[in-house]
Amino acid sequence: MKAYRASLLNFDDEGQPQFESDGLLVVGPDAQGSQVIRAAGNWQALHADYAGVAVEHLPGRILAPGFVDMHIHYPQTDVIGAPAPGLLPWLENYTFPHESRFADGAYAAATAGFFLDELARNGVTTALTFSTSHPASVDALFGAAQARGLRLITGKCLQDRHSPDGVRDDTEQSLIDTESLIRKWHGVGRLGYAITPRFAPSCTDAQLAGAGELAAKHPDVWIQSHVAENLDEVRWAHELFPDARSYLAVYEGFGLMRERAVYAHCIHFDDEDRALMRATGTAAAVSPTSNLFLGSGFFDFEGADRVGYLHGLASDVGGGTSFSPFHTMLAAYYVGREGQTKPGLSLSPGRLWWLHTAGAARALGLEGVVGNLRRGCDADFLVLNPQATPLLARKTAQARDLAELLFSMIVLGDDRLIERTVIAQAG
Repeated sequence: MKAYRASLLNFDDEGQPQFESDGLLVVGPDAQGSQVIRAAGNWQALHADYAGVAVEHLPGRILAPGFVDMHIHYPQTDVIGAPAPGLLPWLENYTFPHESRFADGAYAAATAGFFLDELARNGVTTALTFSTSHPASVDALFGAAQARGLRLITGKCLQDRHSPDGVRDDTEQSLIDTESLIRKWHGVGRLGYAITPRFAPSCTDAQLAGAGELAAKHPDVWIQSHVAENLDEVRWAHELFPDARSYLAVYEGFGLMRERAVYAHCIHFDDEDRALMRATGTAAAVSPTSNLFLGSGFFDFEGADRVGYLHGLASDVGGGTSFSPFHTMLAAYYVGREGQTKPGLSLSPGRLWWLHTAGAARALGLEGVVGNLRRGCDADFLVLNPQATPLLARKTAQARDLAELLFSMIVLGDDRLIERTVIAQAG
């Protein structure tokens, strides 16, 4: 075992932030040999119980849960900052041409290594990630994540229509490949598979039906896709699936809504859509920097809370503009202030931070596993230095309470705030 003495940030069962100014975090192996949190709390109350454990003292530092990114595209690492008038032209002119390169396993592996290093540098220790339609892209990312001991979920994109040569797949082979990849990677170490229709317009009925059959056959895997991101896309989905009540209902009709199903964006919803999310246990991945960059719209936090369905934050690189959870949280704050049906909603600093850690873990079905510093959780955590930059040091020194401290780091933080990212290793 090993112990760390510093300030501690974690969350209670209601999602409220808890802070120990002088805390102790003890980590050690579980029965399977994986590093987990054995104790977390006040130094004075705990240290005598762990007198024989080596302690690393980190004065002035904050230990915080590793961030959980609910939606990100590793093949789009090099598409960040590509100019386009909206989602569909951006896909056509930048994303699809670039993703075609991931048929090359060596290219995919090189990008995967850079991508995972960038996640770690920004404090992201769990990610639900899109690969491309090429099985080689999935193998490359899983292999790199396994080597790093990272908790990562990904899957091969399914897109057998309305996609250009180079990324379009074959219906039957795509489903064969998906099942093969599930058997190869799901549950290996800290890895999980996600059945991944790119979005409904990119898939035939046969492919969506096959994805639903695989989801029923493998109930412990994840499902991920996109929905209701852009108004042009919504109109297109209605044209392609005229019998569905809404874009979201297309996925329900193919058996693709359940716990561990995550849909990115979920902007252009009505209350029936929100109720369907709640009833099925499906979660939304909220991607504010991407939505602002592509002009897609604003996620309705008030509607999500009023109806009560799972949601958490995501970077959505490369439509999203940064790997940094601090940038994502700040963008979510802007959306909460300006983009609501009831303007003036203010997401508290604690709520923003929870939506990117323990709240995102809950939405992924990983509550009590990641996203928090509580006994039994994976030992994924960050060492934060609130004096990392002169302005940050000046601002955090004046914080009168926890809310001001957290908000200072959200507004002024970036990768420099992450002094160290500690990732638990699987047994």
